[in-house]
Amino acid sequence: MGRGDGSGRLTSPDDADDSGTGILHVDMDAFYASVAVLDDPSLRGRPIIIGGLQGRGVVSSASYEARRFGVRSAMPMAQAMRLCPTAVVVQPEFHRFLEESAKVMAIFRDFTPLVEPLSIDEAFLDVRGARRLWGSPGVIARTLRARVLDTTGLVCSVGVAATKHVAKMASTLSKPDGLLIVPEHDTARFLAARPVGALWGVGPKAAESLQGRGIHTVADIVETPRSVLDRALGPAMGDRIWHLARGLDAREVQTEHVEKSVGHEETFHTDIDDTAILRSEFRRLADQVGARLRKHEWEAHTISIKVRYADFTTISRSQTLSEPTAVSQRIGDAAHELFALVDRRQAVRLIGVRAEKLQAAGGAALALWDDDAEWRRVEGALDGATARFGKGVITRANLIGKRRGGGTLPSSPRPPRRD
Repeated sequence: MGRGDGSGRLTSPDDADDSGTGILHVDMDAFYASVAVLDDPSLRGRPIIIGGLQGRGVVSSASYEARRFGVRSAMPMAQAMRLCPTAVVVQPEFHRFLEESAKVMAIFRDFTPLVEPLSIDEAFLDVRGARRLWGSPGVIARTLRARVLDTTGLVCSVGVAATKHVAKMASTLSKPDGLLIVPEHDTARFLAARPVGALWGVGPKAAESLQGRGIHTVADIVETPRSVLDRALGPAMGDRIWHLARGLDAREVQTEHVEKSVGHEETFHTDIDDTAILRSEFRRLADQVGARLRKHEWEAHTISIKVRYADFTTISRSQTLSEPTAVSQRIGDAAHELFALVDRRQAVRLIGVRAEKLQAAGGAALALWDDDAEWRRVEGALDGATARFGKGVITRANLIGKRRGGGTLPSSPRPPRRD
């Protein structure tokens, strides 16, 4: 199934059995840092941190050379530089990441039309119908890895399995620059030795809850009564991991992506405890979220906010709206209402606004009284001005002035859409 190299990494030999497989998970290795090396080959082999040095910047990504020092995504830049003082810091060039992502996704679609991008740098591929043209799934995976490297100069790791869940686990274990094939008949053995935190969706808190009950590996989950899992994690997650631990994952590769949420966050250059400033920044973020919703013709049923304090304690609050909306004013009002209920025990380091439970615009029945009609007309005019003249030409009067945030990227960046 796989061979180790002493570091925990597993890879498959060239003659590995791929019987019963057909799902590939392809994950680009240190994608942002690798694109930076493409643009500046002198960076090859050096510890690279992608992010901003100004103020309260955070790490967007890091090369494997930097990760060996403990540098991780979302880490404060100051902490990352203390861990790896010799690192080269590169400002993120998001348009370059999108350009290279488009090339990579095009290569994937050369092998099969059944491609499901998960983010800008990873995707599932269903190659069960591509055998006659390209060979078995293992052969396809090797050919694809070589094609990506030859065409773009970028390296990827690939997991091959019978299901999406196992394929994703396999690609993670093979990183960096690896290929791991899990034949269908070996799925149970492959899963058994994995820690519970390796299962898709089991985060630190869920893992801690399981470990507190003596459940440390996937094999332990298989041997645990379902009622115990439900008490530890709740019925929904208990059901999910009961199935995943047995290699049961009925999800198909979905070529049409439906966004589940849209959000924006800001990390402040200095901690802020001024309520007026924080309310203003919530309004700014709400305007950005609303603009994205309208651009893609979505409406949101739920608005949530995120607040991170100076000590890095993070809370979130959400509110379900009486009617779905894409009106920035309504989103900002909801954010203000939620923020008013937050315990302000210390200064704030980061805030975020997110629109959730999205649906196509116009999907709900029209209300008898449209309280947002006037704001909808105003924001439609603003959208038109932005499309014609660019962002920032017209804005709210109370938002004019220097931004207090660190200018982070939108949350959950996705590959560019195909026209």
